[in-house]
Amino acid sequence: MQYQTKEELVADFLREGIISGRFPRGSKLKQVELAEMLGTSITPVREAIKLLEAEGFIEGNSHRGAIVAPLDIDATEEIVDLRVTLECKLALRAMHRLDSEAIEELRNLQSQIEEASAKGDREAVRVINYRFHERIYYAADLPLTLKFVRTLWARYPFDLINRLENRISRARDEHQEMMQAILARDESALLSALRAHIRSGWDEFKASYKD
Repeated sequence: MQYQTKEELVADFLREGIISGRFPRGSKLKQVELAEMLGTSITPVREAIKLLEAEGFIEGNSHRGAIVAPLDIDATEEIVDLRVTLECKLALRAMHRLDSEAIEELRNLQSQIEEASAKGDREAVRVINYRFHERIYYAADLPLTLKFVRTLWARYPFDLINRLENRISRARDEHQEMMQAILARDESALLSALRAHIRSGWDEFKASYKD
């Protein structure tokens, strides 16, 4: 994937960090520290934070500065429905646009998920899961829809869901089904696997949350 600006690169780094749990919910993001970590000036960091505020990953506070947005559990059921609708649209359009290079990238990402799952590395699985989906959806060439999906991701409890027992191994298997459907160019199978992947994690979390 290509980045046109430094702020887009920083923004993707922060998205991955928030989704993976590297930057916990409610934690403060210090611009100077991030700039030093990434070896860049503070300007692209500041602009990236503004971008992620608009997407919902970060909340601005005049007293506390930029913080990672907390979870709104009451809104998540609606978020799941919207994710299914928009992500299926992106996946369907992307399927026949994925060239051999993109397919190879997805194969590599699937291998990384399997390796991280075998090690029980939950943070790595979350990051690779994000990259896997982002790579598929990017190929759809529907930037506004992808922007809406990222807004939904910002409000989705990936970090809590991946703490569930054996969830990362089940996510690995669900990704295998999606990968097989992509390789077969089977639209129906891809949509079925993607819907199941999105809903299963949430259904498992709801069951555990009620307990």
